[in-house]
This record gives sequence, C-alpha cells and structure tokens, in this order.
Amino acid sequence: MNKPEQVKPEKMDLQSMDVAAEKREELRRSLEGVFPEVFAEGKIDFDQLKRSLGEWVDPGKERFGLNWPGKTECMRIIQQASIAALKPVRAESVDFDSSENLFIEGDNLEVLKLLQKAYFGKVKLIYIDPPYNTGNEFIYPDKYAETLDTYLAYTGQIDDEGRKFATNADTSGRYHSRWLNMIYPRLYLARNLLRDDGAIFISIDDNELDNLKSICNLIFGEENHIATISIVNNLKGRNDKKNVATCHEYLVAYGNEKFLSYGLPLTEEQIAQYKYADQKGEKYGLRDLRKRGSQDRREDRPNMFFPLFYDKKSGKCYLEPQDESNVRIVPLRGDGSEGRWRWGKERVAANLDILHPKYNKAKDRWGVEYRVYLNPNIRAEDDDEEADDDDREFDRTSKAKSCWWGGDISTDVASREFKKLFPELPSDYPKSPYLIRRILQMATKPGDLVLDFFAGYSTTAQAVYDLNRDEDGEPRRYIMVQLPERTKPDSLELQLGYKTIADISKERIRRSAAVIKDAAALRLDLDNRQNVDLGFRCFQLAPSNFNLWNGASGEVGDLPHQLDLHVRHLSEESRAEDVLYEMLLKAGFPLTTKVVSSEMAGKQVFSIGDGALLICLDKEITPELIDGLAEANPLQVICLDEGFKGNDQLKTNAVQTFKARAQAEESEIVFKTV
Repeated sequence: MNKPEQVKPEKMDLQSMDVAAEKREELRRSLEGVFPEVFAEGKIDFDQLKRSLGEWVDPGKERFGLNWPGKTECMRIIQQASIAALKPVRAESVDFDSSENLFIEGDNLEVLKLLQKAYFGKVKLIYIDPPYNTGNEFIYPDKYAETLDTYLAYTGQIDDEGRKFATNADTSGRYHSRWLNMIYPRLYLARNLLRDDGAIFISIDDNELDNLKSICNLIFGEENHIATISIVNNLKGRNDKKNVATCHEYLVAYGNEKFLSYGLPLTEEQIAQYKYADQKGEKYGLRDLRKRGSQDRREDRPNMFFPLFYDKKSGKCYLEPQDESNVRIVPLRGDGSEGRWRWGKERVAANLDILHPKYNKAKDRWGVEYRVYLNPNIRAEDDDEEADDDDREFDRTSKAKSCWWGGDISTDVASREFKKLFPELPSDYPKSPYLIRRILQMATKPGDLVLDFFAGYSTTAQAVYDLNRDEDGEPRRYIMVQLPERTKPDSLELQLGYKTIADISKERIRRSAAVIKDAAALRLDLDNRQNVDLGFRCFQLAPSNFNLWNGASGEVGDLPHQLDLHVRHLSEESRAEDVLYEMLLKAGFPLTTKVVSSEMAGKQVFSIGDGALLICLDKEITPELIDGLAEANPLQVICLDEGFKGNDQLKTNAVQTFKARAQAEESEIVFKTV
C-alpha cells in the first residue's frame, strides 16, 4: 500500500520585504498588457523595452546623472533583506496597548527595511533632519555593508565598550561620497513607505544641498520637486563662513504624484485683511476679478474676456445690459491692453451677487472685485476653467512661500522650547517644534501617519502632539526612529542618567505629553475628547528571535553548529511577546495592530487584526488546537515548527483541515510555520 502523500505547510519568510523583487513584480504587472514583447522567459528585457519606446541602446554612451564611489554598492545594500527584529519594550512605553504612536531605537537603515512590508505606501509625511556633514556629526562607517552586527557593535550589545565610528572630516578624500552612501539607501527605502499623495521634507544646509537635490531627483523624480525653502532661523548670523555670516538653512521638499499642499494657517495680519462683513456677519475680503501675473492677456484665454455691466442704481452686476445707463466693464491690464477675468462666464453668472465694481480715479477706469470669505464654505463655486488655491474645501489657508522666517522657527526659540522641558540640560540647537508644525499643517490632515527616521530629540513627536491638541478629529500618528547613540563621557546628560540620545528623545515625548495633560487638567477640556493619544509604543532593534541558517559561513567546522540551530529554531532568550511582534511585522501587520490573547484547546492563541491572523507560539500542537484554529476561519495561521515535534503526519492533517475549512467557507486560509 502506498503511503499518503505528505503535504507540508508554507514556511514563513523571516526576512524583510525583498524591495527589488517587489519593484520587479510591480513593473511586470504594469508592462505585461502594454509591452508583451519585452518579456523573455518570464523576465523583462530592458534593452527591448527601450527599443519599444524608440530609444537606441548604446551601452557605451555616457549619460547625465549623479555618480560617486559606492553608488552601485548602495543598491546591493538596499536589496539585502534584514533578518533582524523589533522587540517591544513596555517599560519604556506609555499606554503600550492602546497608543498608535511608535518610538523605535535602532539603526534607521535596518529599521526602514523591517517597516517595508507592513507600512508600504502608508506614510503621508516624512520629515528628517539628517547629519549636515559638517565634519562633526556621527557618520556611519565607510564600509557599505552596514549590518545588524555593525549596529550591535556600535551600541555595545556585543561587547562592553561599544564602538565609535570616526567623524567625516573634510580632509577625507571621500568627504561627500561617505555622506551620499549614508543617505541614498535610506531615502530609497523611505520612498517606498510614502502614500501616493505623500511628501518628504528634509532639513539641510549648504554642505550637501546640491547633492541631496540630485539624489532626490533620482529617487523621487525631478518633476516631483515641491520646493527648496529657505529657513531663516538665525538673524544674528553664524560665523561659520569666512566672508558671510549664515542666517538660514534649507528645507527640501518632494511629493508623490498626487500630493497637494494644504497651505498654512492665516496669520493675524492676513486675517485682518478680511475687514468687511455681510448681512449675516460673515467676514470677507475683496480680490481683483481680473487675472494678474502670467497668462493674463485676452489671447491667453479668450473665453475669459467678456464685458460686465454695472447698474449704479441697484449696485449690481449683470452679464447683459439692463439699460443705457449701465457701466460697461472689461478686464484691462495696467498698460491699458485687453486682459482677462479670473473666471469664465458660467462661474461669474453663479456669483454675480458677490461682485463689487470699483472705480479707479487715477486711471479713469472701472474694475471688478469679488468677495473672498474667511469661512471657506461661504465662497464662489469652483469651475473647470480656473480654481483658486484658496477656494479648496478646507479651512482658509495661504499658500506657503519659498522663504520662511519668524521668531517661532528660530534656533533661539528651539532652544527655549527645549529648555522648558529640560531645564537641567544644555540645549544642542534642536529644531523648533513650530517649524515642524508648519510642515505638518502644510502636508498632513488629522489621522495621517508621520515618519521621522532621524528623530534626534523627537521634536517631530512634540509637534504632532501639539497640533493634535489644537485640532479636532482623528489624531495624527507618528513613527520616530533614533539610533541609541551614546552620550559623551563625563557629560551632564550621562551624569543625569541619559545614556543615549534615544533616552533623551523618549523623555522629551513623555514630558511633552505631561505638559499637555497638565494644561488640559486646568481647563478640564481633555477628558471629554476621545481622540487624544499621548502615548507611544517603544521597540528596540535586535537580532531575530529565531536561529537562522547561516549559509554564508563557509566553514566546514561550523556545519554541526548550524544544523543544531536548525533543530532548535527558536532562541532560548526570547520572550513570547518578542516572537509575536517579530512574526506580526514580518507577516505585514503594523506594530500598532490590535492583539487579543485567547485560549483554544488549552493553548494560548493571539488574534491579530480582528482575527485575520492567528498566531500560536505553543511548543506542543494538538489536533484539537488545529480544529479550533480552523473553526475561527482566519485568513492566515502561523505556528511554531517545533510545536509539531517532527510529526509530519500532524502537519499534513493540519494542512488538509485548513484546506477543507476554506473550501466549506469559500475562502482561503494560509497556513505557515516558522
């Protein structure tokens, strides 16, 4: 008699998302229906694709672009998957089980890889303040293969001392190359996390501004450059240049194809311009109906040149004359030539009641103004021909300018705000939370996710809290990533117990939340708001909880050790919660996904995403447990391989049980072991 065929469950992949494979698959799906000729043996023939698009392929031809020593190696690093884990640290967290905010301690390159699968295309705004390459900041090692071991050595987790990488002195022959090798893979991976309407804002100074823009053009596309904003943050000037005292730095912004700026809240001066009021008391200002600036001639938009007729008796405007006494008004440019209106006839007809003719005595000429209400819901309806930026359906805002200044975004205010929270510490030129607030207002709405993977002292988290406090609706959420860089020996920070920059960063978040809670308690207005989230879940980058096969060892004598690890797959030091969150993240679920623990057949089972994923970490799987898991009808089930204790028949039965249940429910249950 033939033995029944053994069917094994699918093995769970413990590596981070294969970025290159995902990009290839996305490209394949896009091209297959349009360019079937570019596929050969299941692969894309890129030379054929270029020929299909009419481009001659010449491998030896020089091309325009940014190149530097190490660029090719950067792509290898990007495509090298991570096998690390993010372990929860409840003791460092606030409201771990309920908060939607994350603070992650670890090397941001490794962390960005781990976030790919669960946060791909989910981040609305990325803000980073990376090292400016002045020669003093911490620069990652001049070896491109930055690995988990590199990080563990730096943080002292594999030796007592830890290792300090050299600073990037400008006497180095690879001064710019080292910085480019550091920033390029991080920006490349960050791009994957942005929503299709998302944006990234990067603080930088003159040292690497040009290189940063060139890299961003490569990664985000030159056409998606939003602006390079000058940030005037020190009017006194810094004596860091020989001939000119620097008083500004830059904010480089790129957006995805669907990004649309929400503008900035009006200043008090701008609000004062809405100095009129209608019969209902609604405030409004007046704006010239004639188009000004570029494309303002009649021939530019002929359909927007037409006369308006003003009846002095009634004070109203019409598109047709009412009698011979009506004043005929056409749009004339400053030099008297024919111009055009901002609106077409249809829109003008719908808004005749908010038009105000105005006589210019100096030019002996009539013009027309229209009302712009402070409340944007009381406004002229948009048409398809031309819509004003200020007429969008949200709070009245103004378009952000390419130069930002003001005391609130200065380094003095940044230091003052830091000292409010840490009077015992020196301020080390942190960013002003009001600067980050402007960026948040321009690029996000309530409920959006914000990422800062050079978190520093977590100014971004404070700004998110402050803005959520002042706005109604679902709170914005954040992910802060900060390297646990050690504070300097004999420093005041170390004396006060802050061993790393990450320690100060977490404490700033806690103190920022405490300030909001204390102020709200005085006003008694926080308890009534259900959307307040002033907590965060803390995670730390660490080796995987699973003993992974090291095929790269290359040493024959190491083979018995590797085989032993394959048998004892789970690390003995790992806690159940550590394993749970590693599996959750690598299965593609965000770290803030709701987790519910329950009992099935006497075993603990974790329900993820309202039962979409069931995880059992018990080391003894039983048929009764398999039946219970199948009865719950999840989309995916993950169990420990060692829980089957080598019983292949039990594995086969489990696969068949899930398959039968899925067929009965006309669904699909993916069963994996790890």
